[in-house]
Amino acid sequence: MGIFLFPAPGRQRNQAPASGPHPCPQNNRPFGRYAEDLFEVGQELGIRGSTLIQLFLAGLDEPVNREELGELDTWSYWEMVDHVIYLKEVELREGALPVWAVAPEPPRIVPATSRISGSFFGRPGLRRSVEDPPLMSNMYLIWPTGDVEILTNIGPNDRLVLELYLFPIGLGYVELVHTDGESTATVRTRKPLDADELKETRGILFYSVTCSNTGVKNNRTVYVLDVNDNPPIFQNKSYSATVSEVHTTAVGSDVLRVRADDADVSPPPVSDDFDVTEDGSIRLTKHLNYSDVQQYIFTVEARDIGGLSDTTIVTITVENSDNLYFDHSLYKASIEENQVGQFSNVTPEAIKAQDGDTGEPVVYSISAVLPRVYESIFEIDQNSGVISVKTALDREEIDQITIKIQAAQWDDASKTADAEVSVTIEDVNDNPPKFDQDEYTVSILENSPQDQFVLQITVTDLDLGGFSKGHFIMYSDTFVINNQGVISLRSNATLDRETIDNYIIEVIAVDQPVDGLSSTAQVNITVLDVNDNNPQFLPLPDRIEIQEGVYTPSSPGEVCVISATDSDIGENGRVTMNVSSHSELFSFREDGTLLAIEELDRETQDTYDVVIVAMDNAIPHRNNITTVRISITDVNDNAPVFSSDTYSRSILVKDAKVGELLLTVSATDKDDGSNAIISYSFSKNSSMVALDSETGDITLTSDLSEVTEDTLLNLTAIATDQGTPAQSDEAEVLIYFEIYTFNESVTFENSSYSFIIKENEPEATIVGKVKALTGSPLATVSYNMKSDKDVFSVDEEGTIKALRPLDKEEEEWYILTVEAIDSRTPPNTAETKVRVQVENVNEAPVFDDEIYEADIFSIAPYKFPIVKVQASDPDVGESSELQYSLVESTSLLDVEESTGQIYVLDASNVGDGLHTFQVKATDKHGLSTTTKVQIEVKHSVHRDIVAVISLNQPVYIVEKKIPEMEDSMEKALGLTVNILSVRDKTGTIFGESTAKTYISFIAMDSSGAVIPATEVKEKLHTEHNALISELEKVFGPGLEIKVEDSSGSSEDSSQAAVITLSVLFAISTVGLIALLIVFVSYRHKMQNDSDTESLNSGVLERTSTCSIEIPNNFNNPESRQSFSVTERMWQGN
Repeated sequence: MGIFLFPAPGRQRNQAPASGPHPCPQNNRPFGRYAEDLFEVGQELGIRGSTLIQLFLAGLDEPVNREELGELDTWSYWEMVDHVIYLKEVELREGALPVWAVAPEPPRIVPATSRISGSFFGRPGLRRSVEDPPLMSNMYLIWPTGDVEILTNIGPNDRLVLELYLFPIGLGYVELVHTDGESTATVRTRKPLDADELKETRGILFYSVTCSNTGVKNNRTVYVLDVNDNPPIFQNKSYSATVSEVHTTAVGSDVLRVRADDADVSPPPVSDDFDVTEDGSIRLTKHLNYSDVQQYIFTVEARDIGGLSDTTIVTITVENSDNLYFDHSLYKASIEENQVGQFSNVTPEAIKAQDGDTGEPVVYSISAVLPRVYESIFEIDQNSGVISVKTALDREEIDQITIKIQAAQWDDASKTADAEVSVTIEDVNDNPPKFDQDEYTVSILENSPQDQFVLQITVTDLDLGGFSKGHFIMYSDTFVINNQGVISLRSNATLDRETIDNYIIEVIAVDQPVDGLSSTAQVNITVLDVNDNNPQFLPLPDRIEIQEGVYTPSSPGEVCVISATDSDIGENGRVTMNVSSHSELFSFREDGTLLAIEELDRETQDTYDVVIVAMDNAIPHRNNITTVRISITDVNDNAPVFSSDTYSRSILVKDAKVGELLLTVSATDKDDGSNAIISYSFSKNSSMVALDSETGDITLTSDLSEVTEDTLLNLTAIATDQGTPAQSDEAEVLIYFEIYTFNESVTFENSSYSFIIKENEPEATIVGKVKALTGSPLATVSYNMKSDKDVFSVDEEGTIKALRPLDKEEEEWYILTVEAIDSRTPPNTAETKVRVQVENVNEAPVFDDEIYEADIFSIAPYKFPIVKVQASDPDVGESSELQYSLVESTSLLDVEESTGQIYVLDASNVGDGLHTFQVKATDKHGLSTTTKVQIEVKHSVHRDIVAVISLNQPVYIVEKKIPEMEDSMEKALGLTVNILSVRDKTGTIFGESTAKTYISFIAMDSSGAVIPATEVKEKLHTEHNALISELEKVFGPGLEIKVEDSSGSSEDSSQAAVITLSVLFAISTVGLIALLIVFVSYRHKMQNDSDTESLNSGVLERTSTCSIEIPNNFNNPESRQSFSVTERMWQGN
């Protein structure tokens, strides 16, 4: 019997009533009330006494409350699948009326989405209301007759007919009741349903309700659940069999089998010589003896779970036999190896053969032993049948032997019986364990981690179970061995090859915990070198020096030998010397000799601090660094140089005095030491003047009384150093002795000159011209630039030229001294001042660096700073007025116009790799310059940390309010929020017309840990009112917020970008703050039909597509009725 309970659906909290003219009624009845309805229906159906009932609960809105289930008297078992509950072995009581509910699972689970109102659908006198929501097209049929379904919303012009669907047999069971013009119709059964007649359709009833004027078909599938309405029937009314009393019919074998359809077999027969199994097999439980019982007759009953039954008669005849036989055809025995004597255990009982008729004694013998080689080892007592072992056996040689024995009658040897004895040789611990090697050699790296695996030793044992119960003994402070033979480094030990490079350890294997046998093996462990030592320099010379000179790689100069050692071995300990600084001047030979390979000029640089690197040859290298100071010793490679090519002096003879200092010549030498000591001399001696060899002073040695006219004394002064070989220089000395004084001089036309030149003019641009007068047509003038010789020059004509382009910002004014020299002897000179002003010309800005580089991850926070470019304007005071811009716009980054700060816009549109951009700096006059910016974009992210929401605000408004948004979201959610990207649904970052913006962000807790997006979305659910309140302070009232699926789906756009981020922060407080942000972004296609979670100022709800809809019109194929009807056949007593 089957009854289905269908609780009415209840409206969920805050849920609006269902749309349509016929809303679903609300009925929140406790489950216990449905139990009461069950009794009421049972009484109406005539249930009396104990009745088997199948009870199902289906169509529940929510999981059943356990407290409600407690209203039932007894619950032995219950199970819930989705929102469907199956109850098993449930006892319901009303007074003395027990009702047992046994619920086998139905052919198909009723889905939780189906809704059926009313206590029982199909109950006599209780019909479905037209206001009930639709059911599934698959139905369970309960009642054998009555209404199957009621159709509603039928139009006045609709013409309904019942038609065949898949199988014609369905139309024989149901009929359609409908009057044209009425809005309802009923499908009902025309005769009782019988699942046995529907075997062709597997118990399923098919039909179709068709609107003939529109062609709309509504196919129906009805599952007819079978009930217990047929008793079991034995195939035969009686069964018989014959069984021999000897062992030809073995104990435990089936004698015969009775069969009944639709039943289990019970109870077993009365005799304990037989047993009846559930499948009807009658099985022999022990040997039969004809002398005791000649025939067995008993009744077997078959009863189904509904209590219906049938019986049959079974007759078993025992066949007499006078043959000799063993009680068992197979015996099992055992004996320990290395033992002799009788078997310790024989099963199932002692060996025995007998003659059932005469009871005469028997004689036992061994007929064969397998393997045959062991025949001589066994003997059998001919009277008792006891078998003994004469020679000890070795289980490791053989562990199983079969002995064939024979029994013969004492008085008639022709009457025999045979049996087998399976002998198991039991193990004795008589074999010591054996290592697979007598000696093991293995190596391990020094500095290996604690518990590092070293070696696994294999031990075998021929005894039963092998070495499974064995253990190892090893004495070592450094290594340990476990019971599996694994040798590993102790957890508190470290290996240092430089301290101990080899271990020899003895390992003992013991095969039993107590009184075990043992063996030993030796383990040699070599510690391999790890490059864990830096090279160490040997002591260096106190002073390292080399003479200056011209050296080449092919002809180097040896400086000194520098050596280093390394405690490691092999390539780890082989040290190579290298020069890290001044490598263009110095290098090493393989033997460690430091060489000079380029010219060394002491006068240019007299010492070098050379960084020496001692590096081993391991991979990776280890090294040591030291600095040596190399002093360059002098070589006399520079001659003295006079300060002037000519020294001259005029003196009036009448004023001359002996000893008067006339001139001082001076020379310098770039060499050092004695090579720089200079002595002076004349090329030939003079009677009028003398030259001091040390000071270079030229003094008068004559009173000039012999000079009667103007006389020019022309001498050559020589400066000689003390080097080897010595070097020298010469200068001309002119001394003019005058008798009379004349006013002869040279003067400039103007006491000073002023010129102007524009900045950046090319080399040799004429600045101006000066002119000097001698007062005599016989005297000529030459010009000499006495100041700023590296900037300006003057030629023989007095023309001043610029030697290079000038920069006003570097120097605006130059004050030059120009000397005029006449051709007189001695010459006269005059000087004038020349003022040169550099006139400003607008110059282009200049960047501090030619290229700027930075690394970012592909998801950086929106407007996160990357790198700052800086330019300066050579024009004075105009650097602060520069404007920065990108030469070509890009969605990856942008630059702050006034500061040059480059920041991220969106890295999700670009791939991994290097991206190059040009940034331009422009001054207020329009001149500009560019620099290169290279950004390396990398991907590294977890997609499940980024949450996405959308606002009904344009992008350009949201973009301006990012800081305020972050603050508001942090207040509402209690989490630190970092906004990663803002964009419209097309991915545009700066849109102006789209009134919807997608915001990607991550959230972190107080410790800085990133919160998964799923938890953030839950937070958005619980704090949505606070979030709306805070964000309306930023954007104003009427704000709509929608939580977008972080995988990229949205019901409002076909494509959108979802950005994911991984952020790493590292903060140092020793004067430096470093911030590294890791970003990754991806674009994904967004689906219009995906579920979306919505947040608004009203109710938080989940929007999903429900498969059950109420049709507005029966003829609309898109909204045709879909429902589930459960119908059940029943049968009372």
